[in-house]
Amino acid sequence: MNIDEYKGIMVFAEQRDGVLQSVGLELIGEAHRLAKNLNEKVTAILIGANVSHLVKEITLYGADRVIVVNDEILKHYDTEAYTQAVTTIVNKYKPEIFLIGATTLGRDLAPRLSGRLRTGLTADCTELSIDEESRELWSTRPTFGGNLLATIVCPEHRPQMSSVRPGVMAKLAKNEAHQSEIIEELITFDRTKMKVRFIKKVVDTTKKIDITDARVLVAGGRGVGKDGIEMLQNLANVLHGEVAGTRALVEEGLIDGTRQVGQTGKTVRPDLYIATGISGAIQHVIGMENAQLKIAINTDKSAPIFQVSDLGVVANFHEVAPILLKKIQEIQS
Repeated sequence: MNIDEYKGIMVFAEQRDGVLQSVGLELIGEAHRLAKNLNEKVTAILIGANVSHLVKEITLYGADRVIVVNDEILKHYDTEAYTQAVTTIVNKYKPEIFLIGATTLGRDLAPRLSGRLRTGLTADCTELSIDEESRELWSTRPTFGGNLLATIVCPEHRPQMSSVRPGVMAKLAKNEAHQSEIIEELITFDRTKMKVRFIKKVVDTTKKIDITDARVLVAGGRGVGKDGIEMLQNLANVLHGEVAGTRALVEEGLIDGTRQVGQTGKTVRPDLYIATGISGAIQHVIGMENAQLKIAINTDKSAPIFQVSDLGVVANFHEVAPILLKKIQEIQS
């Protein structure tokens, strides 16, 4: 492989049912930061059926070039179809770096792509940087249960591939004046390799706000206990926020798994994050450290959560919560 043939950074702009996912826009922002050290451009790849209307949004968030693949075979996600489409584009345009969101879709697609492209993949990264001398992508991710951070490089193969969780990176500010080069590509699919057939789609119709989209999160840990869940919800309600929590609450059946924050849950970036009864293990901190304002309530003054918080209250949540709830209601009224 002649790695000198590979130039630029490519981002997979994920869409679902014609709705662009935030992680793609976040990765375009991160790609621009990396591209400054490489003096290269950022390309977004958008694939699906009738998805051209999403190009403008991708443009406004900074993509220098948008490659669009429209085909009915891509209407519903199919690993093989998506793999063939993206592999064809990558082999044609030869990006030096390829970034993809570590979403449900991305975690299925990324390893198949790396195998097809014969390159490495660093999954679930929390930090990306460029070594200017070697032009290598340094991908940092938690390992050994979150107790260590490992930085991984792929010196001999291209593209260098990394997946990043939603909410970890920051979008660029929307720029209404930005213009992108738009390229439409046609893919010749090998249908003989497609062994999965789409039958029907079942949608969860309950109204749930994804915690990665919430501006305010009130999170509970083991210290909250079963008796504190209602108070968590009440506090979240008056703050117009959502309830979240640690793996301990999920395992006890007190909150849904989709509301878990941390290494084995979701990465969030709310304006306000209130951590109650949470000790602050690195596995949890990884998921919430990018919140704008972090407030911790814990009885243990030595709890690690205080080290990453902007404001700490050393007290029992069950005693503090009613007082806090009353004060907020007084202010709002």
